Amino acid sequence: MRSDVIKRELERAPARGLLRALGLRDEDFEKPFVLIADSWSELVPGHIHLRRLSDEVARGVRDAGGVPMRFGVPAICDGIVMATEGMKYSLPSRDLIADCVEMMVCSYAADAWVGITNCDKITPGMLIAAGRVNVPCVIMTGGPMLAGRSTENRTDSTSNRIDLIHIFEALGAFRKHMISEEDLADIERNACPGEGACAGMFTANTMACITEAMGLSMPFCATTPAPHEERLEIAYETGVRAVELALHDIKPRDIVTEDTFENAVRVLMAIGGSTNAVLHLKAIADAFGIHLPLTKFNDISEDTPQILDVRPGGVHFLEDIHSAGGMPAVLRRLSDAGKLKNTYTVSGRHIADIAATADIKDEEIVRSLDRPFHKKGAIAILYGNLAPEGAVVKQTAVSERMLRFTGNARVFNSEEEANAAISDDKISEGDVVVIRYEGPKGGPGMREMLGPTSLIAGMGLSESVALITDGRFSGGTRGPCIGHVAPEAYDFGPIAALEDGDIIEIDIPKRKLHVKISDEELKARIERLKKEGRRIEKPAVGFLRKYRKMLTLQQNDESLHG
Repeated sequence: MRSDVIKRELERAPARGLLRALGLRDEDFEKPFVLIADSWSELVPGHIHLRRLSDEVARGVRDAGGVPMRFGVPAICDGIVMATEGMKYSLPSRDLIADCVEMMVCSYAADAWVGITNCDKITPGMLIAAGRVNVPCVIMTGGPMLAGRSTENRTDSTSNRIDLIHIFEALGAFRKHMISEEDLADIERNACPGEGACAGMFTANTMACITEAMGLSMPFCATTPAPHEERLEIAYETGVRAVELALHDIKPRDIVTEDTFENAVRVLMAIGGSTNAVLHLKAIADAFGIHLPLTKFNDISEDTPQILDVRPGGVHFLEDIHSAGGMPAVLRRLSDAGKLKNTYTVSGRHIADIAATADIKDEEIVRSLDRPFHKKGAIAILYGNLAPEGAVVKQTAVSERMLRFTGNARVFNSEEEANAAISDDKISEGDVVVIRYEGPKGGPGMREMLGPTSLIAGMGLSESVALITDGRFSGGTRGPCIGHVAPEAYDFGPIAALEDGDIIEIDIPKRKLHVKISDEELKARIERLKKEGRRIEKPAVGFLRKYRKMLTLQQNDESLHG
C-alpha cells in the first residue's frame, strides 16, 4: 500500500506514535488509509449538510476495512459573493482546492481519497486533483437544492417554483417597476428553501452531472436532492468503493480516457449545462494529461441535441430530472442513439451497463435525441476578429431572434460600471454591453457577470440587448451573453480596443463574433494601446497578486482560459 511509506518498518516508529495519538491501533496499520477531503462549511448553502455525508463516507470506509482520515478544503458560495470584490477569489479557489488535495494526499501517501464537494469551483478543483495525483478516489457531490415556492405565481415558469436566479432577475424587474417591493421580498424569502446546490442546471449541478458521466461518482449522485435520505446511502457506498479501489489499485487515469472527455462534453451539450464547464473541462483534461481542444466542443455540439429543459433556459429543476431517472436516464438516451463511449466507472460497472439498466420514468422530461428540446447542443464557441482565440455562449438559452444580432458597443472597464449604467436606464435596445478587464489576469480572477445579465433579463431587455465580456458567466445566466472572450483585455486582446459606438456582429449559428472595423484599424488601435501603456492595472494583493503572476508565467496555458 502507498501508505506503508509512513507506517511500516522500524524507522517509522515516530510516525506511528503520532498516528496512535489520533486513535489508531495496531490493526489499523495493516489497513488502507483513505483521506476524506471535506468541503463542509457554514458559509455555503450547498455545503452546510456535507458533514452528514462525510460521516457516512467515513462509516463506509471503516466497514470496508479502511481507516478514514478527514481534512478540510475551502469553499466559496458564488451566489453570496457575486458582484463584489470577493468574487475575484472564486475561480482561483478552484486551483487552490486542487493544490490542497494534492498536498494532503501526497504528503500522507494516501491509499485512496474521497472528495466531498458540491458547488461551482469545488467540484472541478477536486477533479483536477484526481487527475493530478492519480491516487484511487471517488467524488461525492452533495446534491441539488429543492426548488423554492413563491406565494403567488409570479415567475416565468409553469408553476410558482423558483430558484436563486429568480431573485437576481427580480432585482431588474423591481428597478423597472415591473414588480413591487413585496413581490421582491416574497421571492427573496422563498427561493432557497434549504441545503443543496442551487436548484437549476447551473454550474454546480452541471459539474455534478459531468462527474457522474465521467465515472468518478456513484450512479444517481448528481441528481439525488440534498435533503433526501437516499443521499446518505450513496455516501456510504462511496466510502466502501474508495477502499475497494485502493485494494485493487484502480486509479483515476485507469478510468478517465479521451473517450471519457468525449462523453463529458456530450453530456454537457445534452443537459443544457453551464458555460463554465468549458473552462473547467479543459483544466481537468490538462490535469489528466489529455488534450481537449475548443473545437471539440463545437464538433460535439453540432450532433448532440439538448434533451433536458432545465432552468435557467428551461422550466424544470434538478429534482424533476431525478424523478425522471437521473443521470442514468440521460446516459441511456445517449447510448440508445449511439453517442456514448463505453468507459469504466468507480462503481465497478461500465457506463454502458449503467445506461442499459436505466429506467426513464418521464419521457417528457428526459427526451430522446430524435425529439429534443433543442436540435443543437447547449454550448457554442464563437470566433472572429473580436475573439481570435474563442468565446463561449450558451446558445440554447438565447431566444431565436437574438441568435443573430448587430448592435452598438457600450464599453465598460468593470462589472460595477456596467451595473450602474444598466440600473440607471442608460442601456437601450440595440446596445451590446461590453465588460472588459474582468478576465483571469485583468480582474484578476475572472468574475462572473450574473449581476448585469440578470438586470438585463429582469428589465425585459434580453430580447434587444446583448452582452460580451472577457469575464465569465454564472450557470444561471440566460440570453445573448458571450463570455471568456480571448485574448482578454489585459493581454491587449481586440476587446481592449473597442470603443463606444463600434458595430458588433453576433452570429451564433455561424459561430461568429465580429467588430465592423478593418483589420488595419483594429491593429492600429491595439498598437496605440501598447505604445501608450494604456492597459488598466486593477489592484491585486496577496493571493490574487500571486494568481495574476502565475497566469502571466503560463501565458500559453490553454487550461486556464478556454
